[in-house]
This record gives sequence, C-alpha cells and structure tokens, in this order.
Amino acid sequence: MTATDPWVDLLAGDRALLDRTSTAERVADVLRQRITEGALPPGTQLSELSAGRALAVSRNTLREAFRLLVHERLLVHEFHRGVFVRLLDADDIVDLYRTRRLLETGAIRFAAGAPVERIEPIAAAVAQAEEAAAEQRWLDVGTANMRFHQSITALAGSPRVDEIMRQVVAELRLGFHVMSRPREFHEPYIELNRGIADLLGKGDVDAAARSLDAYLTTAEQQLVDAYRQMAR
Repeated sequence: MTATDPWVDLLAGDRALLDRTSTAERVADVLRQRITEGALPPGTQLSELSAGRALAVSRNTLREAFRLLVHERLLVHEFHRGVFVRLLDADDIVDLYRTRRLLETGAIRFAAGAPVERIEPIAAAVAQAEEAAAEQRWLDVGTANMRFHQSITALAGSPRVDEIMRQVVAELRLGFHVMSRPREFHEPYIELNRGIADLLGKGDVDAAARSLDAYLTTAEQQLVDAYRQMAR
C-alpha cells in the first residue's frame, strides 16, 4: 500500500468528519460509508499505517474499528497478512436478499401512514440515480440505489432497522462488484425504482410491496448466477 492509493486519499478527505472525541465507531462509520459507495472493493488491503495517517487516528482506534467491521462481515483479518475488504460468495447473496425481503417489504407496510419527510427521500434517491446515469456515472448510480433502499426501510421509523440496513447495504455493495458490466446491471433498476416510488407516492402500498418482491427476486438471481459463474 502506498500513500497514492485512491482509497487513502478519500479517507484523508474524511478526516474533517473526526475530531478529538472520535471513537472507533465513528471511524467504522467512515469506512462503512466508503464501502457502501463502492470506493473500497472486495480484496482491498487496508494498511493500518496508510489508513491511520489518512484519518489521523491512532492504531488502537483503527484496530478497534477494523474489529467492528469484521464483526459486520465487511472486513476479514488474515493472519500474518493484514486486514482486507471481504469477498462474498453466493450463499452470502442468498442470505442478504432474505434479510432484505424481511426489512424492505415489511417497511413498505408503514408507508400508508408515514409522514411526507419519510416518503420524499425515496423519490429523491431515484432522481439522483437518473442524474448519475445521464452522466454515465454508474458507480454513483449504485450508490443512489443503496440510498433508495435505505429510504424504503426508513419508512418503518425504527433506528434499529436503520442501523441493520446500513450494514446490509454495505455488505450488499460488496456483492455488486461481481457484476463486470455495472451499466447493464444498474440501469434497468432505475426505472423499477421510479415505479416503486410512484406507487408509494400514490399510497398503493400493496402494489409497491409486490413490485419490490419481484424486483428483489430478479436481482438476487442475477448476482447468484454471476457468483456461480465466477466459481467455475
């Protein structure tokens, strides 16, 4: 690892988010967000020295943050080698989508009585994806997609659900890296997201839940097929 690695420069920019009262949890938040944005792909080695200098935190703080993210299945510690961003497999994808169905389709049931401030971010995330697609920024389309699904689960109005979903989308983003053509993978879901957002805006909760369930089934199969093909 060198100081010129792109992820190191990104973390150096995140230093302003931390202060003297920074904790390992806040460092973990920064790293988790970068994973969710796709800036730290699977297999990336996270040098303690480079990451510590970039964020201006002690090694002890950084190691504790690493331990937290290992527990969340986002990082792995390999003996005598170091810490790496985790590589997922097909079984991980199946379990992640099982979790997503429980969280997202369940949260949609709260949409009928949700205040407008919980509905608006859903359409806003779709608009961000549409703008990024128009500019051919497919990594950002994937990030906007993550925000869309986090906004769906936010309908539940539960801090615990929000916390679980933050971990789920970060792990899921690691799964997306298996798709060698991000445009072909992400582009069709922009329209599907728009359709779900429109249904929720009209208050048609049942139709939105059915659409999302079918959507998740299709996406899961795409990713599972890609992992199985990679394993051959």
